[in-house]
Amino acid sequence: MSGLMDKAKEAMGKSGSSSGGAAQGGAGKEDYADKGLDQIEKRAGMSQSRETNEKITDAGRGMYEKSTGSKVSDKVSN
Repeated sequence: MSGLMDKAKEAMGKSGSSSGGAAQGGAGKEDYADKGLDQIEKRAGMSQSRETNEKITDAGRGMYEKSTGSKVSDKVSN
């Protein structure tokens, strides 16, 4: 799991502040990816801000879409 977190943190660092607006826009809606990350944190005894979690899931969605060329359903990740 730490490899996934490292990749997400690396992707967040590359995106800089440009993804901040996107994270703010989707902060009110929790999709399945956000809920899944919340559960992973809960089981690991960790806690991160909602904004940080949104950036991580956005980065993961971006990596998936870039590598596959397919869009992720809005139900899964907004």
